[in-house]
Amino acid sequence: MNRLALIALISILAVGCDSGSMSESDHDHENGHDAHDEEEFERGSHNGRMLREGNVAVELAIYETGVLPEFRAWLYRNGQSLAPSNGTLQVTVDRLGGASEQHAFAVQGDFLQGNLEVYEPHSFRITVQAQVDGTAARWEYDSLEGRTTIARKVAEQSGIRVAAAGPGVIRDEHEVQGLITPIEGQHARLSARFPGPIRSVRVGVGDSVSKGQTLATIESNVSMTPYALRSPIDGVVLERRASIGEMAASETLFEIADLSSLWIDLHLFGRDAQHITPGLPVVVSRLSDGVSAQLELDRVLPATATASQSTVARAVLQNEDGQWRPGAAVRARVTVAEDPVALSVPLAALQRFRDWEVVFIRVGDEYEIRPLELGRRDAAHVEVLSGLNPGDIVVVEQSYLIKADIEKSGASHDH
Repeated sequence: MNRLALIALISILAVGCDSGSMSESDHDHENGHDAHDEEEFERGSHNGRMLREGNVAVELAIYETGVLPEFRAWLYRNGQSLAPSNGTLQVTVDRLGGASEQHAFAVQGDFLQGNLEVYEPHSFRITVQAQVDGTAARWEYDSLEGRTTIARKVAEQSGIRVAAAGPGVIRDEHEVQGLITPIEGQHARLSARFPGPIRSVRVGVGDSVSKGQTLATIESNVSMTPYALRSPIDGVVLERRASIGEMAASETLFEIADLSSLWIDLHLFGRDAQHITPGLPVVVSRLSDGVSAQLELDRVLPATATASQSTVARAVLQNEDGQWRPGAAVRARVTVAEDPVALSVPLAALQRFRDWEVVFIRVGDEYEIRPLELGRRDAAHVEVLSGLNPGDIVVVEQSYLIKADIEKSGASHDH
């Protein structure tokens, strides 16, 4: 299923299950996060959300111009501004997954200022409790962004997969190229013991042969009697240059190799040759189909390869299925160091959202962005420094579908 089909599947099935994208956000930032939600609630003179109870009102905004995001509030009675000392305020923020924050307020200039950072994402249920000029008031509302709902069945059908965030390993990996070669002692080139005409040929290229098996018969010019040319090893016929009736002399007639195991010769240049040593783990991939094998470097050869002027590092590859072929080029990643990290996620989990690199966490059937501070990374994983908790359920496959559904629903804001 291609990408557009997957997105369409989410949209169609989610509507059918009555559990598609979430309702559009009504996030109330001081500097106006999203033009689409401006008509969904009344805004005050400071671009905050107006909360009214009888003849009193509170204007509440998330202010983030030149400061870390914080709540600010302004008080009113009968449409007239009140001094911030004429009231008290407490805001409770309940986030997806159960986290809750209590924001207390103090007088600052002509407004009440919250005491905590309103960290991203600004997606939560807000409860406001206030005393305004002697009148008690309470409000609750959702302020959501970067969140969507997708039924579990729809997500599974779309290939969305999740995993718990946890410790990991960041690897210092060097990418190198290499070549598959037969192992010495498992490779033989056969020629006639005595010159003479070839009377029979019993094998062809690609045939499996066993040790002692007759490959051809040759009539000796010396004794005028035929003798058998036999394979010295178990293996496969790589090359045959023998035909009935031809004269056999000193040239190679058969090339036989045991391909049950092979050498992977990796060519190292520059700094790679200084860092790569025997015993290091290496992942070797076939260029033809990307199939890979995990090996360990057996040795680094002391001499320099004449043609390429490279240092050769060698690993032994088991080839029971016969799919690795001598002469084929391979790509390899050699791990020269492994550093454990407290928290990591697969690179496939990352998406770009506004100015952040994010992952999407799942709670029930709801998915929401988590902006991350990232550290070291390798070819498969990245270290998470902040923005995620151990055990958070993270989308690790098809994360772009979650992003597409959020953007379709209008639940993303422009800071």
